[in-house]
Amino acid sequence: MSTQPAPIPSLADLRETLRAITGDGHHRRPVLPFGIGAIDERLADGGLRLDALHEVAGAGPGWGDDAAATLFMAGIAARAWGPVLWVVRRQDLFAPGLYQAGLDPARLLYAEARDDAELLALMEEGLRHRGLGAVIGEARRVSMPATRRLQLAAEGGRTIALLLRRHGREGREGSEPFAVPSAAVTRWHVGCAPSAPLPVAGIGRPRWHLALARQRGGDPFDTLVEAPDDTGRIALPAVLAGRSAAAGRAHTRAAA
Repeated sequence: MSTQPAPIPSLADLRETLRAITGDGHHRRPVLPFGIGAIDERLADGGLRLDALHEVAGAGPGWGDDAAATLFMAGIAARAWGPVLWVVRRQDLFAPGLYQAGLDPARLLYAEARDDAELLALMEEGLRHRGLGAVIGEARRVSMPATRRLQLAAEGGRTIALLLRRHGREGREGSEPFAVPSAAVTRWHVGCAPSAPLPVAGIGRPRWHLALARQRGGDPFDTLVEAPDDTGRIALPAVLAGRSAAAGRAHTRAAA
């Protein structure tokens, strides 16, 4: 009885087998959680999907809300892996402020775009590169097809895409950043709130009104948070954190 020799695997087959055994050398996390149960439990994915586009806008057109939205994105990027590409339309980023939000300037790669079209093209190229931890851009007018291209470029990778949607001039078409539909998985509003009073003269840790205006597969919600610390992590104010912990204990007792 004769036997047929086993077919010789092709080079592509060998590469695929090796990849299945060893992986690609990276630990792939599907999401980037905030580390706050009261927020992560209300997100459909348990955190921010890494292979997705997320949009952020200030709650209002003022500089304070714009800065809050910028620092919110910086804190997210700070907790992502690897280098961060930040594409700007104007040179108005304040590196020490980003550093206080946990984003080390040594990790940043800057690119300046002439217009929104070039900015979106640079973001898409950065997402397809697959060697970056986060790609950030800021634009006023972005069409649905443009956001779909960014979402498709991010899918299958581990580079989170963050797009700051700036307010337009009051009264003009497109002045509200989220007026136009988007393919983004989440859309956030960030607005300044009064900081916690201190027992001595001074300003406490900044606070924000954080509102999830839309998420794919989940409901919108809003909460009060404290701005990122030097590790990029936001926090619930002590009062809200206490309420959340008490609610969790009550739920555990009810389930027992």
